[in-house]
Amino acid sequence: MKQVFRAHRLCEQDGPLGPYIESYEAEMRGEGYAQHTREVQIRLVADFGCWLAKRGIQAQGITSELFRPYLRARARHRRPTRNDLSALQRLLELLRRQGVVAAVALPAATPAQRLQSEFRLYLRQERALASTTQAAYTAFVSEFLTERFGARPVDLSRLCAADVTRFVRRRAGTIRSKRVQLMTTALRSFLRFARYRGDIEKDLAACIPAVANWRQSTLPRALPPDQVEQVLNSVDRKTAMGRRDYAILLILARLGLRAGEIRALTLEDLDWKEGLITVRGKAGRFSQLPLPRDVGAAIADYLRRGRPIANSRCVFLRVKAPTGGFQGQTGVGSMVRHALERAGIDSPRKGAHQFRHALACQMLKQGASLSEIGELLRHRSPQTTAIYAKVDLDSLAALALSWPGGAR
Repeated sequence: MKQVFRAHRLCEQDGPLGPYIESYEAEMRGEGYAQHTREVQIRLVADFGCWLAKRGIQAQGITSELFRPYLRARARHRRPTRNDLSALQRLLELLRRQGVVAAVALPAATPAQRLQSEFRLYLRQERALASTTQAAYTAFVSEFLTERFGARPVDLSRLCAADVTRFVRRRAGTIRSKRVQLMTTALRSFLRFARYRGDIEKDLAACIPAVANWRQSTLPRALPPDQVEQVLNSVDRKTAMGRRDYAILLILARLGLRAGEIRALTLEDLDWKEGLITVRGKAGRFSQLPLPRDVGAAIADYLRRGRPIANSRCVFLRVKAPTGGFQGQTGVGSMVRHALERAGIDSPRKGAHQFRHALACQMLKQGASLSEIGELLRHRSPQTTAIYAKVDLDSLAALALSWPGGAR
């Protein structure tokens, strides 16, 4: 780093940011940033140190309010980039972690926010719901409380059945039926939680209207087997991103993992000696599945020749810096959507779940029982697996009654 910036004034440890330049560069290198990106952002930070020195500002006095004036002044001499502000924010976080700059005190939580935090803790510890479900429930509850109480203090004892039904009727007209079901479930859970705490005495959860849910009314949206292979064959496995995407798609196609389960895979979940993979499923449940040979080979190829060097223990990492695991299961879904587009497949669904359906349908055609399919897909209830019985047309034909009057 010093060789690159040996001509720069701040490489000599005498400016306000001189002692922190090397730590900043090491952090960027650890997060997987390319050398050119590191050089550009380090020069930006070093110039910021010169700007501070001219104004007599030490590192302890750096605040985010200084960034905009500095960037406006720098833009007169250098072309700005979209990463300039994030580079300075990374510097500020580094100084806070090292205790040079005092951490920003967060505003005190409001009573409504504290109530929602307690509800989310209840969902995680008592109900063992996934973080995405917790967030969805809390969002609806926050909207309900805001509509009922506004900026006033939250007094749940003042709630009545009319408040709940009014909110459900109004909100149900603006969202899809699946979201309506999620909303009513969230409100029931919250009202039971409030009654458990003693905030309300009446069972207001019982007044929430039921939403029709025809569980077996649709067919599973699955990719045909030839399209699954078409997607796999379209991946360029000569690149690091291609090796990663191929391994993920193969796991979806051969093991039927959910997007969130792939995101949560860690290096410790791969038992190469026994040929097993540990899956973190819903509600914190763990399952071990056999690791097929082709899936294991694809993962090993990615780990050896595609995975960036990083501190993260996640199996699959982002290609672009900062290096780390996917931020959420939407990252896996986005990768699948791009893979379908690259393969020229225009399917009704674009997410990862259709590979899970495709695996179940293929197993059924090959003679697997519904219980075997449910065991592989880790279904808690046989009713969840029963939907695949509708795609077994040969078995259903044997149960069909003859048409009255005979065949025509």
